[in-house]
Amino acid sequence: MPGLLAGEHDDLTGAVQQIILSSTESDYLDQLIPLLKTAQTQTQVTPLIHALNHVSADREAEIERICNSNHQEFINSVSQLQSVREGTVSLTSEIIELSRSIEASTEKLAEEKRALVESRGVRQNIDDTTQALKDCLLVLTLANQVHDLLGKKNHYAALRALDELQNVHLREVTRYNIAEMIERSVPATQRLIAEAVMADLNTWLFRIRETSQFLGEVAFYHTEMRRSRQKERAEQNDYLGTFKLNSAVELVADEPEEFDVLNNEEVQVDFSPLFECLHIHDALGQTEKFRADYAATRRRQKELLMPQRLDLTNDEADSLSSLLEGIAGFAIIEKGTMQRTENFRAQSEVDELWEGMCQSAISLISASLNAVENDEQLLKIKGVIALFIQTMDSWGYPVTSLDTLLLTLFEQYSNLLKRRFSEDFQEASPHFIVSTDDYMPMQISNADQYNKVISVSWYTPPTDQQNITFPSALPFSHMYPLVCIDIRNFLNQIYLFSDDHFRNTAVIDKTLKESLDELLVDKVARTLVERLSSQYPGQIVQILTNLDHFEQACADLEGLLVEARSSSSAAGPITLKATAEFKEAKKRAEKRIFELVKSKIDDLTKLADYEWTTTQVPDEVSDYMQELTRYLSNIMSEVLLGLPNEMQNLIYFEALAHIRDALLRLPLEPHVDRISSEATTAYTMDVAHLVQFVESLPDQKHAEVLLSELDELRQTTDLMGLAVQGQGEEFFDSSKSAQRFGKVDKIKGAELLEKVEPVGRPSTSLRPLARNGLGSDEAQLRKVGSAMLGDFRDRFGGFRREKS
Repeated sequence: MPGLLAGEHDDLTGAVQQIILSSTESDYLDQLIPLLKTAQTQTQVTPLIHALNHVSADREAEIERICNSNHQEFINSVSQLQSVREGTVSLTSEIIELSRSIEASTEKLAEEKRALVESRGVRQNIDDTTQALKDCLLVLTLANQVHDLLGKKNHYAALRALDELQNVHLREVTRYNIAEMIERSVPATQRLIAEAVMADLNTWLFRIRETSQFLGEVAFYHTEMRRSRQKERAEQNDYLGTFKLNSAVELVADEPEEFDVLNNEEVQVDFSPLFECLHIHDALGQTEKFRADYAATRRRQKELLMPQRLDLTNDEADSLSSLLEGIAGFAIIEKGTMQRTENFRAQSEVDELWEGMCQSAISLISASLNAVENDEQLLKIKGVIALFIQTMDSWGYPVTSLDTLLLTLFEQYSNLLKRRFSEDFQEASPHFIVSTDDYMPMQISNADQYNKVISVSWYTPPTDQQNITFPSALPFSHMYPLVCIDIRNFLNQIYLFSDDHFRNTAVIDKTLKESLDELLVDKVARTLVERLSSQYPGQIVQILTNLDHFEQACADLEGLLVEARSSSSAAGPITLKATAEFKEAKKRAEKRIFELVKSKIDDLTKLADYEWTTTQVPDEVSDYMQELTRYLSNIMSEVLLGLPNEMQNLIYFEALAHIRDALLRLPLEPHVDRISSEATTAYTMDVAHLVQFVESLPDQKHAEVLLSELDELRQTTDLMGLAVQGQGEEFFDSSKSAQRFGKVDKIKGAELLEKVEPVGRPSTSLRPLARNGLGSDEAQLRKVGSAMLGDFRDRFGGFRREKS
């Protein structure tokens, strides 16, 4: 048990040693707390207390040991301190003696100092007198220097010297009379300086007035170089091509080519005279007066820039270039003055000068524009004005009024173009396209000529171009490619106006559309419509072909106008009025062809001089019928050959329908009372000849369709044949008539049966009706027949009108 306590005591002693060695109180507690936590009972705490007591006793023993070993050293230190105290007392006595010696020497020094002060006062008086003489001499020297600088035209240096003289040096000699004399001369000297600097400024203003035009020329050249660089960038990068001159992107891209218009190898504008004058007047307190005088001078110079009149008929537009270059140089100097000074030139004053110059220039240009009758000259004028606008826009000047001037210029330009292109359609012109046209398919002699015509025309040739043999013929006449060339030239020249600066691009698109409509409708479509009065079907056919190609050209033009549209904000399709006009003209041409064909058919059918009561059967087909079929063959194989197949087929239908109606009318004419069997045979023979002609057409499929148009005529001849045989009653048999005579009009059939005489008997074609109980008297039969005809007219009249 004692051994166990001893081991535990040793452990606590080590822990207590760590607690004592702790550097701070918090560390002491950190070491003690774990021991207290482990000691949960009084028996466990007691060893800890014993350990602490043991450590304490050890420390006290150690302290006593240390004190016993150093006791002699403490005694020696006390002896040394006593020796030091004795030395200190002796030093104090020596210091007192030294102080008394210093006090005696100080009294002697004070006496010598008083003597020195008295000598210095005398010397100061001498120095003051010398300094006064020097100050007066300096003032005189500076006064003379002011006049010397003024003579050397160092105005600002003279003013600074005068200011220094007045505010610094004169104040140092105010007690002398010379200061008053010089003070009185200062205002006069200031006036001399102001007058001298104004004289130099006026000379400078005269020089920059003479330099303004050359400065503007250099600015224009710089803008041209920027245009070229932007064009090169656009060719290399399509995205950069979407940005105009003076746009933010263009300005950034052109920064490596920075150019100072006011200071370069060609021209240097030195603002030093202005700065000097401004500084001098500012120093004199006359800044506002100087600003007013300068503004008045610039207004007078602005008026001197404007000529009394302007000649724009010069081929190079030299007078306009000189005027705008002078305005540009003047305005650039004003902008440069604003940039180099502060609160000297007000923005409102510069804007007023600019607007005044612009309005004067616009008035001069507008007054002289009426004398310009050449579109190329107008383009040159527009180029100069556009260059002026772009140059001044880069300097931040408003150009709205000049954009409005370009609108006026474009209006006159477009009117001149329309007038020039309209001359090609004037009958008085030797190059009148319409009147000089032969209205025949255009003959092409070689491949080069063919390619040229195709390149200028809106025409899609056949796909097998390689198989074309020359000489060859194109469907349109000479006028079509000539008009296409004019239209293309008109488009190109209109769009030339928008190559340079022109912000109102929507006006170009609108004007171009209206101008094209005017040219195509008034000068082409209506002129061709007037030519439809011709009596030559071939010419009408060619006009119709031309109209068809013009209609297609208008459709192509609409797509071209959308692609070449100048305004990026516009959208949607473009529809030309000329497209509908040509379509309507085509209908009129088609109608005119029908009229001519029908007129010819009418003329030939009038030659059909049937002897309806003849007793002789003809040996051959009537002459009129042979001529009629020959005419149909010729007009379809030669005259109408250039028309589309659909149009040819339609004309065939119309022609045969008209012939059918004309032939059906012949036996039904009021003066025909009766028709003999021989006349019926002649009539039937002519109809058969017509049917054979249609059947012999090359296109058998089309021939079958055309034959359907002759069904009524063939059924009518069959009915007349039955009537000759005395079998006309079949026409009234519904079971047989619907199948054999379905196309025959009931009224007309009844009239024919009444007129055709059977072979070997008098006219009794209506006797079958008598057998049906309608009476045997011939007059009564005619009365019944007339009543039947009236009933059929009432019932079928509306149908016939609708069909016709």
